[in-house]
Amino acid sequence: MRLATHVTGDGDRTALLVHGAMSDHGTWHALEADLLDRGYRVIGVDLRGHGRSPRGAYSVAALGQDLVDTLPTGADLAVGHSMGGLALSLAVGHLRPARAVYSDPAFQFSGASAAALGAMRRMVSEATAESVRAMNPRWSDADVEAELVGFAAFDPDFFDVVTEASAEDRMPKEAVVPSLVQLADPSFTVGEDGARLLAGRGFTVRTVEGAGHCIHRDDYPAFLASLDGWL
Repeated sequence: MRLATHVTGDGDRTALLVHGAMSDHGTWHALEADLLDRGYRVIGVDLRGHGRSPRGAYSVAALGQDLVDTLPTGADLAVGHSMGGLALSLAVGHLRPARAVYSDPAFQFSGASAAALGAMRRMVSEATAESVRAMNPRWSDADVEAELVGFAAFDPDFFDVVTEASAEDRMPKEAVVPSLVQLADPSFTVGEDGARLLAGRGFTVRTVEGAGHCIHRDDYPAFLASLDGWL
């Protein structure tokens, strides 16, 4: 599947941005602006079932293959959040960016019970600016708006792949390229043992104190500080 891509800037360095479930490329608006200021050309994708990308059969493997089929190889930087981080980990061996950042990636996610998925479905279908703000009091108005846009263009059948992702541990075996794993505090997608395992496998691991799962929206200054040396 060829994913919808959103290209901004004309810098001589390239950054790839891969969002998490229920969002779209717009979730990266703050990081995109910073990368443009730093001289990057930014390519954001919408995962299958999200934004302007096609709908289709949903599987973890397909998410990684979509990135292989859509994105250029040899970028200077690739950043993936949550399910997007998992997808990036599956594609990184082909894409070979100079550096990869996995922001609270869904490597050990196990929260896809029937009750939890039902709650997620209701959250998406019934979302208002007030409900999003109540759940995420630290988000900016732009982040709240981006969330609502993402929800409106999200295929609920994608929850099938969320269920699949939670069925087993999907920790990468090695850091194929220089790689940072950035964790929320606490993270529900990578546990403490997982963080130690990743460090032993060659990943740099940093925790952003007090930040929730969407680190880039919950505390953007701390998110950016955690990327020191990686942008």
